[in-house]
Amino acid sequence: MSLSKFISEQTATLSAKRERRKEARPGELLDAALDLFVEKGFTATRAEEVAARAGVSKGTLFLYFQSKEELFKAVVRENISGRFKEWNEEFETFEGTAAEMLAYCMTVWWERVGVTRASGITKLMMSEAGNFPEITAFYQQEVIQPGQTLIRRIMQRGIDRGEFRPMDLDYAIYSVIAPMIFLILSKHSAGTCGDPTLPGNAEKYIAAQVDTLLHGISTQAPGKQTGKGKA
Repeated sequence: MSLSKFISEQTATLSAKRERRKEARPGELLDAALDLFVEKGFTATRAEEVAARAGVSKGTLFLYFQSKEELFKAVVRENISGRFKEWNEEFETFEGTAAEMLAYCMTVWWERVGVTRASGITKLMMSEAGNFPEITAFYQQEVIQPGQTLIRRIMQRGIDRGEFRPMDLDYAIYSVIAPMIFLILSKHSAGTCGDPTLPGNAEKYIAAQVDTLLHGISTQAPGKQTGKGKA
């Protein structure tokens, strides 16, 4: 092989590697940002730290994301809000009962988000949202509202099919949301908010929550009086 041909091939190889590296950078930056946002919070995370963890310069980070706020939004879209299209498609094709769908919804959410690093974003928002109105509005629009809408659709399907009794869905949806938030807090607070083994028993926890949602804790039918305390 001639020297010129060798140099040409090596140059092409290096160019291809640089191109692959360039294409990988946004994903590497998002991974680094997710780690740091969850570890340190939004306020304490600095752009140069994200860049350093991703192995690039601060200037390179800003080539892809104009600000730390835009970087955070991209992290949320990559790990949470970008999944709603997939979840809504699953709703449309789900063939089981509404009760089975509710259990599936809670279980899959835990498997795809709750058990991952991305669940730390929920804890971050609860602690820092008050200081960042723009980010709060973004999170409401891209995570909270679509999530509530999906849960509402599931519960409405149950009502329409006669599986669930009529209820005020504006508030009933929180009976699904609240136990999942508690599970996240238990995961990210090392048990301070509850049993430290709870995240490891998430399957049993979710099954118990679904059972309580569907059947309540009373042995009597809704609205039935016990007679106790009557005049």
